[in-house]
Amino acid sequence: MSDPDASAAASHDTFDRVNFLELRNTQLAEAIKRVESERHYMEAEILRLQREVKRLKTELDRLRYPPLIVGSVRDVLTDGRVIVKSSTGPDFVVNSAETVEHGKITVGSRVALNKQTLAVMGVLPASLDPIVTASEIVDKPDVSYTDIGGLTDQIREIREAVEYPLLRAGLYRKVGVDPPKGVLLIGPPGTGKTLIAKAVAHHTHATFIRLVGSELVQKYICEGARLVRELFQLAREKAPTIIFIDEVDSIGAKRLEVATSGDREVQRTLMQLLAEMDGFEPLANVKIVAATNRPDILDDALLRPGRFDRIIEIPVPSYQGRAEIFKIHSRGMAIREPIDFETLAGRCDGATGADIRAICTEAGMWAIREERDHVTVADFDRAIEKVVGEEELRKESVTMFA
Repeated sequence: MSDPDASAAASHDTFDRVNFLELRNTQLAEAIKRVESERHYMEAEILRLQREVKRLKTELDRLRYPPLIVGSVRDVLTDGRVIVKSSTGPDFVVNSAETVEHGKITVGSRVALNKQTLAVMGVLPASLDPIVTASEIVDKPDVSYTDIGGLTDQIREIREAVEYPLLRAGLYRKVGVDPPKGVLLIGPPGTGKTLIAKAVAHHTHATFIRLVGSELVQKYICEGARLVRELFQLAREKAPTIIFIDEVDSIGAKRLEVATSGDREVQRTLMQLLAEMDGFEPLANVKIVAATNRPDILDDALLRPGRFDRIIEIPVPSYQGRAEIFKIHSRGMAIREPIDFETLAGRCDGATGADIRAICTEAGMWAIREERDHVTVADFDRAIEKVVGEEELRKESVTMFA
């Protein structure tokens, strides 16, 4: 018979080996799972790195791509070729890339051209110059007609020419007359020309575009004419529109036979302005208001009826006008004693609205210097002496250096 102890020992050894094998299998299974997880992670990382390499190659190819030239389409031929004008030279007859739809290429389109072959590589969206887009006044000025003194007749005339045609267009059709296309405000500096334009913008619901004439004078040939063309294009798109051109004499001076290259470029800008104001394409609900203090140098073609149908003179305010302007500019001031504005107006003979505003500001400054919270008659007296004296000194300086 077998030894019981030996059998028990053998059974115990077998049990230990089984436990060891099960533990080993469990460890191997966990190791396999860990390796599988690491393999999946590495495969995902390889895919991510491959995508990153592809993206970097695409970006590198894009950066290596030669620059394109901006041009405009002059004509589209029947055989599919295109006549383009590039920004670097004359007109060219070129082909277009297969990726460009021929239906999108029209006369006047902005296109991107290959630098070497000048082939059309794509059609660019229409764009307006930042000077033109920035000239649109989004927030209306807070100046109303009640803030303008001594110009009752002038305000009535500009409302008839600019505001009423936009607000009461049916009345003009019933009467059977065409409203004026443009209004020219002339007068000395500081008399309120720009202020009237601000009041018109405030009282109408039209888009208001303000531009200084000097902004249309550009360095390169035909750039000024392009700005004028885009200016009226924007006005037609956002009609009803009021275009206000301040200091119009900077581009509207008389054309001379003897002129420099810069003068000729200004003349090209003027001719484009003339064509836009009274050309084949109607202005419809686009009104033009311009201002200048040098009407004597304006070109005759700009002043004829059909362009500026109404010329409104903004004169130096009269005695009653000066008193009214004093009341307007002082109504927000802290005044505790009665002030005879008629007497103040009588002491400011020849003063403009800007001068009277400077007098009111200076009177307030005298009160601030003396640490008072109100303005007195003596403050106005000292302000008049200071501002009127400075104005006379300014006139003497101009005469001396003229």
